[in-house]
Amino acid sequence: MTGGRFPVPARRGLLYAAAAGAGAALTAPAARAATRSAPSRAPSATPWTTSWATAQTAPTTADPVAYAGLTDGLSTTRLRLSAGGQVRLRYAHAFGAAPVLVGPVTADGRPVTFAGQRQEWLAAGASLTSDPVEGLQVPDGALLTVETRLPGPTGPLSFHRNTHAWHTVDGVRTRSVLLLAGVETTGARGPVLAVLGDSIAEGTGTPDDADLRWPDQLARRLPGSAVANLGISGNRLLLDNDRSGVSGQARFDRDVLSLPGLRTVLIHLGVNDLHHVPVERDPSRMVAAYRQLALRARSAGLRVMGATIAPFEGWTRWTPEQDAVRRQVNEAVRGGGIFDAVADFDAALRDPDRPSRLLPAYDSGDGLHPGPAGHTAIAAAVERRHLR
Repeated sequence: MTGGRFPVPARRGLLYAAAAGAGAALTAPAARAATRSAPSRAPSATPWTTSWATAQTAPTTADPVAYAGLTDGLSTTRLRLSAGGQVRLRYAHAFGAAPVLVGPVTADGRPVTFAGQRQEWLAAGASLTSDPVEGLQVPDGALLTVETRLPGPTGPLSFHRNTHAWHTVDGVRTRSVLLLAGVETTGARGPVLAVLGDSIAEGTGTPDDADLRWPDQLARRLPGSAVANLGISGNRLLLDNDRSGVSGQARFDRDVLSLPGLRTVLIHLGVNDLHHVPVERDPSRMVAAYRQLALRARSAGLRVMGATIAPFEGWTRWTPEQDAVRRQVNEAVRGGGIFDAVADFDAALRDPDRPSRLLPAYDSGDGLHPGPAGHTAIAAAVERRHLR
């Protein structure tokens, strides 16, 4: 960030010490089991699970509305839930420098309260959860409209830049969501899953407002499931970036472990480490990072699933050297016992005649991001038996 108004955390280290232990996984026999047992999380004391979510980043000067903030502004968000039931909202200001007054708020036109009050302060760096919205009971897959008044002046606002769905701020159309980080419901009857991902999970390659992102399609395939999509375009496993946020390792506790009632996390990161500068050329560092995320997930009682990295020849920054690293990482993910289960997105999406490319029917046109049919194939590659 420029101007010092809204500092971005410094880049974090690359787990050099852990990398040495990961090297063995790169040569593990392919026949080694790709699944393993995981400790069961203790039954949740809360009926609430996250039915819709965004992962936040800090705005830059290229995000004028979020960077400048609002004064007596109205943010209207239209979102597609996964599991239904009673509803409550969660706001967050992960990168905030000052508290923000939130409210009045409505959900589908019904008043939202915070400990009985129509307005409440959201502390910098913190989250704010509402009371259950009185009289509001929604079905699975419901479309919910949330209107949030921000009296301000707020200063820079933590936000999600592109949800691949249209909203408004003071009547002006935007794909961004300000402060609203989650909608929690009580009706989950199936798996409760969080996806820690990048632009593919976020929905790049799918039409706006179509709800064809693969986490959406997975939720529809598994009725009663609660799926939290924590994809951020450009997000990396190992390094931070001003535009695409802190690394998956750095945001794991805030974005994943803080979610109520969570049972499974799926790690879908890595491709941006291969082609964004500085390019990662050592597969053992990526494998070490996967191992650390898996350890942290299991320590929290979660089942952890890993995804292989899909091919991306045809993307503007693709090189054969990057593809070689991708294949080594995927071999370790499949055969190294890193995760409790594996979703093989590479096998689901690749062209059998040219495995370094997406199958043409699955390619959105840029070589990297699957189109709607590709997202369907990804959702189908996540096996129900591996989810809780």
